[in-house]
Amino acid sequence: MVTKTTETFRTQVDTSAPVIEAERLVAGYQDKIVWRDATFKVGRGEFVAVIGPNGAGKTTLFRLLLGLQRPLSGVIKILDSKPKRGNPQIGYVPQKHGIDQDTNVECLELVRLAISGDRWGVSLNPGDERKIALDTLRSVGGEDLAHRSLGGLSGGELQRIFLAEALVSNPDILLLDEPLSNLDIRRSEELVKLVNSVVRSRHVSAFLVAHDINPLLPFLDDVIYIANGKVATGTPKDVFTSERLSALYGVHIEVVRDSKGNVAIIGASDKDADFVNPNRCVGCSESQ
Repeated sequence: MVTKTTETFRTQVDTSAPVIEAERLVAGYQDKIVWRDATFKVGRGEFVAVIGPNGAGKTTLFRLLLGLQRPLSGVIKILDSKPKRGNPQIGYVPQKHGIDQDTNVECLELVRLAISGDRWGVSLNPGDERKIALDTLRSVGGEDLAHRSLGGLSGGELQRIFLAEALVSNPDILLLDEPLSNLDIRRSEELVKLVNSVVRSRHVSAFLVAHDINPLLPFLDDVIYIANGKVATGTPKDVFTSERLSALYGVHIEVVRDSKGNVAIIGASDKDADFVNPNRCVGCSESQ
């Protein structure tokens, strides 16, 4: 059982039970199935990548976990309970956060707001909340950004702030929707290392949606690969094989690794696929 305190980190962790369980899960809408027959378990303190082509249903999985959408059939449980909206056990960083160059909110205030809800500038314990928020910023290397305006930050700096915002309530699960999409290679690698550090130090389970699997590979415990209305799950070594991905896509797929361990997924007629973007697979459905 997890014991929560007013401190930033957990003081007691139960590692015996899965954090998330899915069994024969089918997702979609009344008139369309997006994907089917997903069965997986995610333990506490695991780092999981969710990948696949555009429109395959990666965001649909997040909607199920957030309680924003019900499965068409099958079972999904979060800490042995059904998903629910506004679950405080989940920290969520959406793909689009609504921050632009005109946003003048201080970074520390944004993170503090994640504790105090909608009470802008008003709190029963403002000193305690600001301390927790600052401690959380420090834990993601963002302490020096605390008093800067959100509108003046770079993409990499913003992702640190959004990560702190998601972590400040001390969740059990992190859902990160394409946080690498607007970052260069160096910033992507830095953010992946940071997320991995958070996963290991806080024993939080993280799901990260990405198109480029290669920056993640050294750190992942498991992969959820969604494509062609199907879901493949397992360790990276188990999932990234020609046999597994050929079955997933329904066409012959070659999985090639370079000298650095980077993975290229090449369709039977796509010999020019590169090593950094599995989104170029043959047979990928582009519809949601």
